[in-house]
Amino acid sequence: MSGTSADFSQWSTARLAEVERLLEQWVPAAAPAGLGAAMRYAVLDGGKRLRPLLVLATAEAVAGALPPAGAAAWRAACALELIHAYSLAHDDLPCMDNDVLRRGKPTLHVRFGEALALLAGDALQALAFELLLPPEASLEPALMVRLCRLLARAAGWDGMAGGQAIDLAGVGQLLDQTRLEDMHRRKTGALLLASVEMGAVASGANESALQALGRYGRALGLAFQVVDDILDVTADSATLGKTAGKDAAADKPTFVSLLGLEAAQAYADRLLAQAHEALEQAGLRRADHLHAIADWVVRRNH
Repeated sequence: MSGTSADFSQWSTARLAEVERLLEQWVPAAAPAGLGAAMRYAVLDGGKRLRPLLVLATAEAVAGALPPAGAAAWRAACALELIHAYSLAHDDLPCMDNDVLRRGKPTLHVRFGEALALLAGDALQALAFELLLPPEASLEPALMVRLCRLLARAAGWDGMAGGQAIDLAGVGQLLDQTRLEDMHRRKTGALLLASVEMGAVASGANESALQALGRYGRALGLAFQVVDDILDVTADSATLGKTAGKDAAADKPTFVSLLGLEAAQAYADRLLAQAHEALEQAGLRRADHLHAIADWVVRRNH
């Protein structure tokens, strides 16, 4: 993640290497009839891994240190990335956004066909919850239940899936800012908020810290989408790793179409300030990596 301190760059590189190792271990190549290959294509060797980094940065901020790989925070980090990957696989299908480029390579259905892309998404969603319920019962039952509930709510009707339904229904419509924010707090923001909440819960955060981290996660989630809308009109496909300009081409409402480019950037800056302020109120042992992630979300170029 460019534009951050050398300390954060070193920290994130080490954490991402471990996340990649765990995903390589946990996403099964042996799934039958090409399913394993499709699942691994959707998940491995690509993406920002923002959600896992948020889980791990939050867990470390609360506890002061990370537990060994395979513990709750690491399982939550990988589970969130699996849910994210499944959502992209389904969003790219012809019945949804009908996109052909994702993470700089052909989308899953272009590479493997629509039926296998659909099944791979289904399998990744199921695997995410399997990771949070390890057979060796290494996690406390109450913690497993809480993590599963947070993930299910973020991914389901009141979160990501509900937001996607609003998005599909909103094509060609004029949404006001309140309705546009509601859509994106669900579609994009819910999973980013869950990343923060699951990292906090995995490390035993108290209620005061959870409330403040929730404010951080909500501001960050909305800021991410505002910047995504900005990049959709200012960056090219090679930089983004996905099709640029697709929202305008599909006549989808965006923060840029609603507010204008300059006002959208100013709004992202205000949300960034809110995220930083919430972290200051959280009483964490160290929040520098969470601050750095927020800065990157708003200042990124892809």
